[in-house]
Amino acid sequence: MAGKIAVGVLGATGMVGQRYIKLLENHPWFAVTYVAASPRSAGKSYREAVENRWLIGADIPAAVADLTVQDANDPARAVGNCAFVFSALEMGKDAIKALEESYAAAGIPVVSNASANRWTDDVPMLIPEINAAHLDIIRAQQKHHGWDKGFIAVKPNCSLQTYMMPLYALQRAGYPVRRMVVTTLQAVSGAGYPGVPSFDMIDNIVPYIGGEEEKTERECLKILGAVSGDRIVNAAAPLVSSTCTRVPVIDGHTASVNLEFDLDGGKKPGLEEIIAIWERFSSVPQELRLPSAPEHPIVYRREDNRPQPNRDRDTEKGMACVLGRLRPCNVFDVKFVALSHNTKRGAALGGILNAELLKANGFFDGL
Repeated sequence: MAGKIAVGVLGATGMVGQRYIKLLENHPWFAVTYVAASPRSAGKSYREAVENRWLIGADIPAAVADLTVQDANDPARAVGNCAFVFSALEMGKDAIKALEESYAAAGIPVVSNASANRWTDDVPMLIPEINAAHLDIIRAQQKHHGWDKGFIAVKPNCSLQTYMMPLYALQRAGYPVRRMVVTTLQAVSGAGYPGVPSFDMIDNIVPYIGGEEEKTERECLKILGAVSGDRIVNAAAPLVSSTCTRVPVIDGHTASVNLEFDLDGGKKPGLEEIIAIWERFSSVPQELRLPSAPEHPIVYRREDNRPQPNRDRDTEKGMACVLGRLRPCNVFDVKFVALSHNTKRGAALGGILNAELLKANGFFDGL
């Protein structure tokens, strides 16, 4: 604990909260000193609160097991016990939004996995390799609310992690994208625990996930947008049409992506040039050498039958976007298959990377 920043986890007994607890074990910068959950868990030791429902590995991290679970609805209990919190709250969006704001008002920054504040104009929705510059909005957010030390930063929906970095890498290289069609094949862990009933998933695909298509089509525009004054202004493109499905895979979201460049024919990149852009892609987290950042954020597989969730989801410790099957598209320009680990890059470890970016930029100084 010596020299580390004390952190809390809200919703610590749920599946994403447990993932935070496990991934923060032995983290070089952060140490979990505070856990909070629903009133029914409050007052118990963390070990007792997750008894018979610990899902992440064999054992609960020893440093957290005997912490007393606090009521997440009472931000005052966190004051003095942690510098900032990771939010893995599981409740209605309005309730989460109000509660996260109450923590920020109490002087406790919130690094959130929840969707409640993703569309708040002055809340950055971060993929650090893409929009680290959106941290600039935090001072405007604090000024707007009259918060001194507290603020809110969020991560996007897990399914976007499969294709946002390759899309951004192409745009950064000078190849803007006009339109995309995305079909996702999303793992059952994305539905939480106990998740989708086994009777619905065994020998089956569910062709609908509530709210996912809207998130897929809209969130990318905020991520690719820009800070303007006291808000983040969405990008005008690309136009995205999505179909989101649930498939019988435990971890790893896959996406089939078709895209059209916003360029005249002679200016469009060839397939090998696209692969080269992806393979040399690097950004702010790699420059800062953040502890959870992958050395290679995009990995391209040249085998005809890759990427596959079972084989490729843990590439770069579950933080890489793994691509394959790039080929011409008869309707648009190119098409490819993408994969990311939904409970690591797409959830808790992505949130931890966001916190590392915030720390490296001084947002936790003096807390």
